[in-house]
Amino acid sequence: MSIKPIVPGQTRIGWIGTGVMGASMCGHLLDAGFSATVYNRTRAKTQGLLDRGAQWADSPKEVARQSDLIFSIVGFPEDVRATILGDEGALQGCEPGNVLIDMTTSEPSLAIEIAEQATAKGAHSIDAPVSGGDVGAREARLSIMIGGADEAVQALQPCFEIMGKTIVHQGGPGAGQHTKAVNQILIASNMVGVCEALLYAHQSGLDLNTVLASVASGAAGSWSLSNLGPRIINHDFDPGFFVEHFIKDMGIALDEAKRMNLSLPGLALAHQLYVALRAQGHGRDGTQALQLALAKLSGQQW
Repeated sequence: MSIKPIVPGQTRIGWIGTGVMGASMCGHLLDAGFSATVYNRTRAKTQGLLDRGAQWADSPKEVARQSDLIFSIVGFPEDVRATILGDEGALQGCEPGNVLIDMTTSEPSLAIEIAEQATAKGAHSIDAPVSGGDVGAREARLSIMIGGADEAVQALQPCFEIMGKTIVHQGGPGAGQHTKAVNQILIASNMVGVCEALLYAHQSGLDLNTVLASVASGAAGSWSLSNLGPRIINHDFDPGFFVEHFIKDMGIALDEAKRMNLSLPGLALAHQLYVALRAQGHGRDGTQALQLALAKLSGQQW
């Protein structure tokens, strides 16, 4: 089933999941002239979008019934399964030609399963996880990693370009999720390095902002250091990305690595450190809160 041209004011957008990133992403589509029907488990989190003209639906199924394109960005793979494949899931409300776009970081195998079931119903499915956190979502400069059939991916370009700056089609169903796993593996060990380096600088009596000015632009530089380093220095542990979601992402990557007979000891160490951080009560803090767990290991207060 072919996809109709996507045109603001004509194409109906559905959005499921209006959390730290989803609300901003949907908001950009509203600003571009698309109408939107939204659903979130906590209705209050959709209020900002409703105030801007979005319509409420009582279930993902109802979102799909009122939409041509159905975007979702929720928490965990079990949420994706319920939201899309459940009895009140979006696929139940899809008609031939509809497109499901899951932007959650989830399991590659689940993305393939969703694509197969969507195809059987005459619909299309794309896995398009993102990187860039709350700031990237607000500023519409996310990196979007896409898996799915060429026709559907090409048709969705106008929407992706509204939400992101780096938009790459990685391959068939599941390829976007595999690429996001690569992304999270890179971040995991880097976050350990960022936090350890700042802990060392602090304990040695250096001025942390001055240190950051020296190292962030050189070979030691990284997105995490430049964007999360200042938050750590300022004791700002509010979530751009939840610790508990990062643990989920690392778990997916470790499971996939095990299936491929790969040993990833750096990822495994980072995963364990973040599990300890969650056990200390910081599961709903941002990933930069790893600084607190590492300081505690050395008997230090941050």
